[in-house]
Amino acid sequence: MRLLNELFNFILLTSSKYGIDESHDVSHSMNVLHYAQDIYEAQVYIYPPLKHYERVIYIAALLHDMCDKKYMDEIEGLNEICNYLKPRIEEKEIAMVKNIVSTMSYSKVKVNGFPEFGEYMWAYHVVREADLLSAYDFDRCMIYHLKQNNGDIDSSFANASKLFENRVFKHYDDGLLLTEYSKENYMQYQSNALNRIGAWKKLLRNPIL
Repeated sequence: MRLLNELFNFILLTSSKYGIDESHDVSHSMNVLHYAQDIYEAQVYIYPPLKHYERVIYIAALLHDMCDKKYMDEIEGLNEICNYLKPRIEEKEIAMVKNIVSTMSYSKVKVNGFPEFGEYMWAYHVVREADLLSAYDFDRCMIYHLKQNNGDIDSSFANASKLFENRVFKHYDDGLLLTEYSKENYMQYQSNALNRIGAWKKLLRNPIL
């Protein structure tokens, strides 16, 4: 079985085991993978050595939420990822994947800053920024809060709107977007999010609903 099939099988099994909802399950993994591919293809022209870490980038992009502390014990999740990868990729690649997924979250970067990964630092940023670009999906944020608030659409919209105002719309100003692809494209994703927020406001104010 090719590696990509095995990675998706692992995501499906892990999501089922830990109750990972639609906001962080296989569809999110797919989105982050595609963003990582776009960022990588632009960044590798600027930093050619990045080509040595292409496989690490795609694996980390796919598996980054399979140890998310919102759903499981993070250390347990990391161990399961590493054990699954052991017969499939090299030990040094496993170490890189572990280092990237365990330090790339928004909350950890805000508290600890960027780690120092030397030669594969740009690989880290590609995966981290792919996840940040996926965060501009307002409906995805709504889905997470719907699950947390037992389907209460009003509180879910309020919580999602607050998160976008305080976090997502500040990605660039907070110095979190370093790759050329992200800097050139984030405004379009922000515009799409603002349009979706406006559409939700109309729906929530509609008296027939």
